Amino acid sequence: MSLDLPSFEPSRDKKALRRQLLAERQSLLDRHQRAVQLQEVLRVWLVARPERTIGAYWPIKGEFDALPALYRWSEAHAHHRIGLPVVDRETKELRFHVWYPGCPMEEDAYGIPKPKDTAAFAPQMLLVPCVGYGPRGLRLGYGGGFYDRTLAHLSPRPVTVGLAYSHGFVPWLEAEAHDVPLDAILTDEGLAWDGTK
Repeated sequence: MSLDLPSFEPSRDKKALRRQLLAERQSLLDRHQRAVQLQEVLRVWLVARPERTIGAYWPIKGEFDALPALYRWSEAHAHHRIGLPVVDRETKELRFHVWYPGCPMEEDAYGIPKPKDTAAFAPQMLLVPCVGYGPRGLRLGYGGGFYDRTLAHLSPRPVTVGLAYSHGFVPWLEAEAHDVPLDAILTDEGLAWDGTK
């Protein structure tokens, strides 16, 4: 039985939609249970993946925390690396630096913790937080364009995997010119999109 607040028709204005979905995510009464389910979905999904380096994110504003599942993934496989983003102030692109539990951290320009003085690397997979998501791998982010700018310049392009709670599905979401669709989307209900096949 779901203990969610009632869901209302999402706004068609992206700014208002972001606010609405963020408020809804923060208010989910079963968010902890959803997070446990998504941890399991992610752990199972990673088992068959060939990538050895994954770029993730530090969770903010009620986002799903992928780091526990990633740490278990890295413990089970030698030479697997996890990275967290560091924003390049000039280009507004993300670079990924090695993260491990207990590594030194500092706040970036946006007040988000980032690894301090660890090596940078190019991730083979990128886990991307979603405020909302739509059909065919479309992602609604915070509107800053960091991931789109980063993906436009990463070569080779990593496999991109969106992580979201299922309440954030917006069936009418449409791509804008700068949007880069995700390769897969995982939610607390399982695999919502797989464009890798």
